[in-house]
Order: sequence, then C-alpha cells, then structure tokens
Amino acid sequence: MGEVVLFSFASALNPTLLAATTVMLLLPHPDRLMLGYWLGAMAMSIASGLLVVYALQGSGAESTTKDTLTPVEDYVVAAGALVAAYLLASGAVLRIRARRARRRKEPKKTPKWEERMRSGTFTTTLVLGVALSLPGATYFLLLDRLSKLHYSVVLTVLILIGSNLIQLIVLEVPMLAFAIWPEQTPNAIDSVKVWVGAHGREYGAIALVVIGVALAVRGITGAW
Repeated sequence: MGEVVLFSFASALNPTLLAATTVMLLLPHPDRLMLGYWLGAMAMSIASGLLVVYALQGSGAESTTKDTLTPVEDYVVAAGALVAAYLLASGAVLRIRARRARRRKEPKKTPKWEERMRSGTFTTTLVLGVALSLPGATYFLLLDRLSKLHYSVVLTVLILIGSNLIQLIVLEVPMLAFAIWPEQTPNAIDSVKVWVGAHGREYGAIALVVIGVALAVRGITGAW
C-alpha cells in the first residue's frame, strides 16, 4: 500500500498537467476551467485504472511472477528514479534543454491542446482533461501494485480516487485557493511560481531519491 502512495506522488510530477495548469491560470475564469479539466482527468484516470487493475488480475500474471520478477522490477524502477534525480540535481536536464533550444532555428509551435485551451470553455477543458489523462508509466506501475493486493471492488475504487486526488494536487491547490481566497490567490500563485522556479528542481530530485531508495529496499527485502 505504501508503494501505491509513493507512485501517486510521483505521478503528480506530470509535465502535461503542470503545463495545462499554468496555461489555465493565465486565462479568464481559471477556477471554472480547472474544474472542468479536473473532472475530466478524474473520470478518465479512475475508469482506465479500474480496467487495468482487473485486466491484470484476470490475466493471472501476478501469480506466476510475484516471487521472481517483482524484485527485478523494483530495482529497475529504483535505478531509473535515482538516475533521474541525479540529472535533475546536477542540472544536466537544463543543459540539454538549453543546447536543444540553441539548435532550433524555428520558434517552437504551440501544442494544439494549448491553443484549444486558450480559446476554450469549461466543456473544452473537461474534454482535454479526459484526452490528456491517459495512464502514464508511473501510473501503470501503481496499478500493477494495486492489482496484486486483491482488494474488494469498493476499496479498490476508493484507493483509486485517493490516488488520483494526490496526482492532481497541482491542480487542486489553486482550485481550492480560488474558492476560499478569490482576491488574494493570483498574487500568491505568482509567488509560488517564483519559488518553484528557484527550488522545484532541488525538491523534485529529493522526491525521486526517496522513491528510488524505497523501491530498492523493497526489492532487497522481497528477494530475501
């Protein structure tokens, strides 16, 4: 169960979600647009999560690989998380992006989903929330772990709801802020953007190290 929570927080570091939230915050009535995106994302993630969990349980794959492949999977994912943490902490990602930016002669085109969002409505963001919330690699790992717990349908649904609430926290925090403090929120958001720009890479690296170490420990204990 602890791994499900860890993967939920890891899934919250979703570049598309961060970009979509940033765009919506710059538009008129961002609270309404974010609510539409949130509803679409929750519906798609929970529905696809249930399909994947019960497809994995029905395949019977977990019964044959539980004792042999699970530690290996943990080591692979842990290694990937630690490498990603190193790249973030060392600034290698920023240097790679800077080199790529210098090589580009033409200005980067705005993604179609961003263009639609900028001229969209509640319905538009709801549809985009569905379309942009297909399961990613981290979410698939979460669903794989959840499928092996063999919880009841009700408990599985509740866990998926809780997991997706964590994954969409980047969207939910400004939504709640607009609802509670509609006048002060825009200035607070500007301050948060400055803080994230200064410290986001550092804390992202720390989160990846924690996840990598936790999975490595699980792989070691599972192997023994």
